[in-house]
Amino acid sequence: MIIKTSLSDVVGASMTSTLLELLQKYSVPGPRYTSYPTAPYFRTGFSETDWTDELAAASPDRGLSLYAHIPFCDTLCHFCGCNMVATRDYSKTQPYLAYLDQEMAHTAQRVDPGRMVHQLHWGGGTPTYLNPGDIRRLMDMMRRHFTLAADAEISCEIDPRELTREHLVALRESGFNRVSFGVQDMDPDVQQAVNRIQSQTLIQQVLDWSRELGFSSINLDLIVGLPKQTVASFRHTLEQVTEWSPDRLAVFAYAHVPWLKKHQRLIKEEDLPDSATRLGLQQAVNEMLGAVGYVNIGLDHFARPDDELVRAQQNKTLWRNFQGYTTHKDCDILAFGVSSISQTADVYMQNEKNLKRYQERIAATGLAVERGLRLTRDDQIRRDAITRVMCDLELDFATFGQEWNIAFTDYFADALTDLRPLADDGLVTVVSDRISVTPRGRLFLRNIGMCFDRYLKETASTQPRYSRTA
Repeated sequence: MIIKTSLSDVVGASMTSTLLELLQKYSVPGPRYTSYPTAPYFRTGFSETDWTDELAAASPDRGLSLYAHIPFCDTLCHFCGCNMVATRDYSKTQPYLAYLDQEMAHTAQRVDPGRMVHQLHWGGGTPTYLNPGDIRRLMDMMRRHFTLAADAEISCEIDPRELTREHLVALRESGFNRVSFGVQDMDPDVQQAVNRIQSQTLIQQVLDWSRELGFSSINLDLIVGLPKQTVASFRHTLEQVTEWSPDRLAVFAYAHVPWLKKHQRLIKEEDLPDSATRLGLQQAVNEMLGAVGYVNIGLDHFARPDDELVRAQQNKTLWRNFQGYTTHKDCDILAFGVSSISQTADVYMQNEKNLKRYQERIAATGLAVERGLRLTRDDQIRRDAITRVMCDLELDFATFGQEWNIAFTDYFADALTDLRPLADDGLVTVVSDRISVTPRGRLFLRNIGMCFDRYLKETASTQPRYSRTA
């Protein structure tokens, strides 16, 4: 059965004020759970030896998912939360590509050569900051070091503003079959406030090129909660976006973390939407995308009913990792480039976040491990519980308990206690055999996941590590 969420499911007219009160009540710093434990808990004592030992010990039966981080951008978007370098000096890309090649070569030597790559993704920054020739060069590197499956999902994040048709031709001829365009918001006032000016005509052009060249899937990214956004203006954005008819949409909540991303201080606090506006924005998203047939996938993704993400959610095989929702649960992620995060079944590893130090470390040893974490059994159990909530929107006690050989209600007595207020507020139902997220509870998935997070309970912080959940 396809799970659809409409405005009437999430909130009726009579309960709007109640939902607004809940939004204000549960708006607290919290993770997005693209991993568990989350990145702030990775430890710096994790070494290059720890990582190479993990690579050597990994099961040859597990597939691979490759990620390359291209940190460069022409301009600085004020909302950006990524590790990026704003520069118009293209010469900086050349040593960086050489270091990526070195890192991939060093890693590939420690990976079973029979392991197939089922997923490959470039992110940033702006991967298409690279010129068409260097796009081909980087993809040739990755194919030289690893073996891609014939049906591999190969995708790239794209900033439309500096894109040419030749960039897309280079991607397509290099084997890319999916593209994701950063649209964010089409309103001129919002674009001005975040320093990202891109016209409707521009977006239409890059979409036309992509379809002409035969990319099998087109995703558009939007952001709610940006400065100057109003419900009326964002409805216009949604109207335009649905006319473009992308295969998928990712609608992220803006993460305002100026204590972590200093450039976000360029955004005026008074220009950010208040709680009532944020609620209205989310209602508009659910209503308008649902009305034209998109299915809400977990926290922030929407897809057509025949999309593999929808089928995975139906079959309870959907997974969540650093690239968002995915159907590739059984793949180890090998991530290359500054700040990138790799993941095996039992280990997370993050590279140096500073570009200069990353390049120095690669030059010295071929790796740039900054920190990492080997998961305990408790980490694995809680990760699975949080993932099932974020993906399946329910947890069956008996099934989960059998899989992990635990008595669910005993093991998660702390989580069940923490869930009681959320149940009282109608965000979840907790009965004798399962936890289910309610339609209104979908707005609070991060808060529900937090109930299972042992690290949040045990580690106090004087400064928020995360953006607010609502």
